[in-house]
Amino acid sequence: MLWEISVAIIAIAFAVLVFFLIKTLKTAQESLDNVSKTLKEVQGTIDELGYEVKQTVRHANDITADVEHKMKQIDPVMTSVKNLGDVLTEVTAAAKQVSSTVINKFQHKKEPGNVVRSSRDMERKASEVKALPAVGGTSAGIVTPNLAHHETSSSKKWLNYVDIAADTWNKIRR
Repeated sequence: MLWEISVAIIAIAFAVLVFFLIKTLKTAQESLDNVSKTLKEVQGTIDELGYEVKQTVRHANDITADVEHKMKQIDPVMTSVKNLGDVLTEVTAAAKQVSSTVINKFQHKKEPGNVVRSSRDMERKASEVKALPAVGGTSAGIVTPNLAHHETSSSKKWLNYVDIAADTWNKIRR
């Protein structure tokens, strides 16, 4: 009989062990099902995001190509603007040189033997001459003398013209 009770206790213990083992395995099965479901959702989200990222990259590439095309179209305009700036710089330098030469030349005629040493001296001396009304027309704001009314004793008038040109040049330069 002891033998039978021992076998019965072992059978009951085995049945309890199997019961709790089945319960644990069912819980593990549910957890694995949830993990599998979550992984499928994550995979779907990654696929959607991958498509959207690819579309965004394609759109960015299209925008980049469009910007590059437009920049190439603007290049000739920018080159023209640069060339125009170079031309205006050269014209300004030439006008300044001509103006300085003319002022210097007329100053030498007015005051023989006196050399004007700086452009500030030339401007000061040119501004000391009293301005007379212009005889000729204007072109781009610069007064030009009318040669038909030129007189032989008109060095004072020429100095006035040079003074007007220097004042105009200073106004343009500012």
